[in-house]
Amino acid sequence: MKKEGFKKLITNLPQHPGVMGRDRFFNSAVLIPFVKIKGEYFILFQKRAAGIKQGGDICFPGGGFEEGIDKDFKDTALRETNEELGIAKKDIKIIGQLDTMVASFGTIVEPFVGLIKKKAIKNMKLDKNEVEKTYLIPLDYFKQNEPDIYNLRTEVKPYHIDEHGNKEVYFPVDELKLPETYQKPWGNKKHKVYVYKYKKRVIWGLTAVILNDLLKKY
Repeated sequence: MKKEGFKKLITNLPQHPGVMGRDRFFNSAVLIPFVKIKGEYFILFQKRAAGIKQGGDICFPGGGFEEGIDKDFKDTALRETNEELGIAKKDIKIIGQLDTMVASFGTIVEPFVGLIKKKAIKNMKLDKNEVEKTYLIPLDYFKQNEPDIYNLRTEVKPYHIDEHGNKEVYFPVDELKLPETYQKPWGNKKHKVYVYKYKKRVIWGLTAVILNDLLKKY
């Protein structure tokens, strides 16, 4: 490497390291909405409409970053909350942000913590195409009730056999002359799955991971 090239490398090293390869992932943001009612803090959750991806799941409002519309991920969280729940940006006070989450299936989530005006909750207008209903759950409930913990196992598969028995190759292990071990699924890594239960309602997945991290700070 020439001296000039090395100087350029030094100059381009990030002052504040972020997420490597972010452009390879689906980038999104969510809002963890708090509401104060009679001196007690509640978290606002929403149940996804049955006809959409992950329908029926309980989650936070949020969605994908939209280039040219959102200035930053905070904008994404506020815009999605407005679109899904009809809560205006002026009725939400952002009070902080949790660490960036990088999910194993190719999604990055930026979680923001916000305080919503009580009157805005009464005047919500749900987008029924995306949201079936909402729930207010006391923050203290989660602090007093630990989640159930399960495990899921993930594998990396270089190919797939479809319903007709045809082999669809994603990663040409043979052609690349990689070790034989990569010719079949590898990884087998187990990861924790948190499950919170509240009055027969189940909160799990990314929402439960974010909630668990939030509670460690409370």
